Amino acid sequence: MKPSESIKPISYLKAHAAELIRDVSSNQKTLVITQNGEAKVILQDVKIYEQTQESLALLKMLAQSTKSLKAEKHKPVKQAFTDLRTRIEETRK
Repeated sequence: MKPSESIKPISYLKAHAAELIRDVSSNQKTLVITQNGEAKVILQDVKIYEQTQESLALLKMLAQSTKSLKAEKHKPVKQAFTDLRTRIEETRK
């Protein structure tokens, strides 16, 4: 999709809302809606939004893991599983 096709003024949205929603949904597009010549909101297919949120969550976990490694706040895998097994056994008592 051409960048010029993914930017629409709010007046276009008002006049063609159903058409834009149908197009965004069926083609999994993302549109930038402008007001007074400035970008104001994004109109996005819900599947694309969910994928974006999942990607962000994974990136946050990766960043936290990297931070923990640098701060040396980690333990060997064997120890982690041993600790988990111990916790599970304690909750069953």
